[in-house]
Amino acid sequence: MTDIPSPELPKAYDPSQVEEKWYKFWMEQGYFKPAIDRNKKPFVIIMPPPNVTGELHLGHALTATLEDIMIRWHRMKGDPALWLPGVDHAGIAAQVVVERMLAKEKKTKYDLGREAFTRRMWEWANSCRDTIRKQHMKLGASCDWDREVFTLDEGPSLAVRTTFKNLYDKGLIYRGERIINWCPRCHTAISDLEVDHKDLAGHLWHIKYPLADDPTRFVTVATTRPETMLGDVAVAVHPDDERYRDLVGRTLLLPLVDREIPIVADSVVDMTFGTGAVKTTPAHDPTDFDIAQRHNLPLLNIFNDDATLNKNAGRFAGMDRYAARKVIAEELARMGLLALVQDYSHSVGHCQRCATVTEPLASRQWFVKMEGLAKPAIEAVTSGRIKILPERFIKQYLNWMENIRDWCISRQLWWGHRIPVWYCRSCGEVVVSVDFPEACTGCRSTDIEQDPDVLDTWFSSGLWPHSTLGWPQQTADLEYFYPTAVMETGYDILTFWVSRMITMGLENTGKIPFDTVYLHGLIRDEKGEKMSKVKGNVLNPLALIDKFGTDALRFGITTGNSPGNDIKLSENRLEAGRNFANKLHNAGRFVIAALTKAEGVPPVYPRDLPAEDRWILSRLSRTISQVAAYMEDFQFGEAERTVHDFIWGEFCDWYIELAKIRLQAGTLPSPLPVLLKVLDESLRLLHPFMPFVTEELWQHLRKYLTNPPASIMVAPYPKADEAAVDAAAEAFVEGLIEAVRAIRNVRAEHKVEAGRWIAAEIHAGEQKAPLDCYKAAIETLARVRPFEIIADRFVGESDTARIVLVLKDLEVVLPLSGMIDQEAESRRQATELAETESQVARLSAMLGNPDFLAKAPPQVVAKEKAKLEALEDKLKRLKS
Repeated sequence: MTDIPSPELPKAYDPSQVEEKWYKFWMEQGYFKPAIDRNKKPFVIIMPPPNVTGELHLGHALTATLEDIMIRWHRMKGDPALWLPGVDHAGIAAQVVVERMLAKEKKTKYDLGREAFTRRMWEWANSCRDTIRKQHMKLGASCDWDREVFTLDEGPSLAVRTTFKNLYDKGLIYRGERIINWCPRCHTAISDLEVDHKDLAGHLWHIKYPLADDPTRFVTVATTRPETMLGDVAVAVHPDDERYRDLVGRTLLLPLVDREIPIVADSVVDMTFGTGAVKTTPAHDPTDFDIAQRHNLPLLNIFNDDATLNKNAGRFAGMDRYAARKVIAEELARMGLLALVQDYSHSVGHCQRCATVTEPLASRQWFVKMEGLAKPAIEAVTSGRIKILPERFIKQYLNWMENIRDWCISRQLWWGHRIPVWYCRSCGEVVVSVDFPEACTGCRSTDIEQDPDVLDTWFSSGLWPHSTLGWPQQTADLEYFYPTAVMETGYDILTFWVSRMITMGLENTGKIPFDTVYLHGLIRDEKGEKMSKVKGNVLNPLALIDKFGTDALRFGITTGNSPGNDIKLSENRLEAGRNFANKLHNAGRFVIAALTKAEGVPPVYPRDLPAEDRWILSRLSRTISQVAAYMEDFQFGEAERTVHDFIWGEFCDWYIELAKIRLQAGTLPSPLPVLLKVLDESLRLLHPFMPFVTEELWQHLRKYLTNPPASIMVAPYPKADEAAVDAAAEAFVEGLIEAVRAIRNVRAEHKVEAGRWIAAEIHAGEQKAPLDCYKAAIETLARVRPFEIIADRFVGESDTARIVLVLKDLEVVLPLSGMIDQEAESRRQATELAETESQVARLSAMLGNPDFLAKAPPQVVAKEKAKLEALEDKLKRLKS
């Protein structure tokens, strides 16, 4: 393999000059394609397939980033890591998009016909797939693109037909009349997931229904939709409601249509709602449907597919539902049957795709019996075989699965998996087949017609983890890579998608589809509001990449975030990501330049190293340990924050600055070996999170490493070196940093010019001898001169104005003259003294409390005692 030429690093980091180059390199080297190794357990993620409805949004960017972090980490750990990409045909969502495009051409799908419309859909889908693939590549997604799958590909299509046939043969799929969500614009049933519920201001109409045998007496019902009264088949009351007990079994005369309907008693009725009597319209309400089933009541559908009223509505037939509502309310009022109209806010379902108000509608559809299928899926989670992260979502999952209803899987669309059912026109036989049947299985007639409906998109995506790997064929991929490791997706589709993947995976393969469900939160704007085009707060990920770079975007949407928590995203977070990339670039540029000037890089000898070398190596080891723990616990945001804090706050801000002083002075031993080691391992630690800047810098660093691989993405992920942990070096250097930082803070508080030198003393006690070696470093870093390190503890002199900073092990003394407001400094010292006294009093009281000492773990008590001792020592020195 020929290495990519690495010219000298530019002064500023420019993502546009780096990202495409390295992604192309990774693709050419085949790093994204895992080899099957029977001696190793693979790590597998099947990508949640984006819909072919346009470009990727920030939610997709978050999904891709989190999954890429996991895949890159496991790849660097040496695991065969497969990230299998895919795209969803998106059923109704994609069809709506294309229908809107046709509307701009003043056409409908009916103008084209089903065959031509389907061709148009394929053109759109293929265009979207190409766009989505390129956008994922721009995000740095290290997917195995050779294995990319589309839900309408032949493999997944075979899996869909096979599953339908198997479930049908088991009696688990049936055709029947049930309440579904109907979209009058899309003319199809839609799933619960595709219904957005919005609170709307409306009215509650109280309508008087006269008794059939005594028109002078009435039962008053309350409804938010008076037009549906035309489909009433009963009025229901609670059996314990004394107001209506004597009326149960009698009949009412339905106003406007003069149809007699019974009064039935059902315990589902809420006696506190309205009048306690509810109109029962089983064809247009799920609760009413259940009442009708229990009381053997008929279904009376009053709506056409477009939500106009049909012939069952009598003289109101042909009217729009809202126009009918107005007319019916007016007529009831004229007849004296409208008892009361109240303002009333209630939740109304809207089609997620076109925003049309949906109608609950009794419709003849295909359903899956879910109760029996749900039980193994419940057990898989309750037994711990499948982990759901965060665990708080387990309750939501179980609540959904334990109260599951039969699943309506048919859709009245032209785009999707056609239901594999054929009807014989000759004998009426229903033929369910995986393959297209040549003739009726009953009478052998060839006059058969396929069901016109398609399957719910969630039916095919419910098979996703195993259908993408070749099921129902027994492929090598299915044998090796299934079950998968992690299903990472948003918490908002836990019940609608994740639950179905678990259910169908267990049904089809007998195995769980994945070990872990990782649920991320939603990306919101900086105020915590949901992003929408209407609000104008939508951020386009590609535009953000162009402005800040891919690494900065990945950093901004993941750093510090925990599973299941929503993310407030602002450009400030992205600027922080860009600044970090620049900081890292500058640090790498310094180290690489220093290595280039050196004749050779000597090995690291920990016993011979100065304190700051031992400190940074110790901190590196601890950081690696902490990052490993976070990664294993799926706390990727915290892992990334930990790496960021180490690189920026310890390596760049302190170690490199100390190393510069040694390099300029030619002090031995040289810091170069440590600079090389820490930069190398820091880049590898950070690579899963920010792949491009780390690859760019690491490629320049490779020539100084021993037998490095060709890319950082296949370099081993760092492991902690416990032998490098040096608590004494950490304590010493942290004390040195505390002193420099304290002086810098005073300078900043009192607006001392950056280039101005100020006098200082450090009273170091036993720390004097080791600190003497760092006198020049403290002078340079804190801009102090003259500067002395004194062995004695400081004793204040009342006739000399000065600032005294009491630190953990040191006192820093800075003359006040010409630098600060002396009165303000006195107030500061008084405040610090009072705060320290308060902390000492609080801790003393807590440690003097027998209940605390009895209940608190020993390590907590020891920690608090040590804290008290340190504060008492500080208080003593403050008072002096």
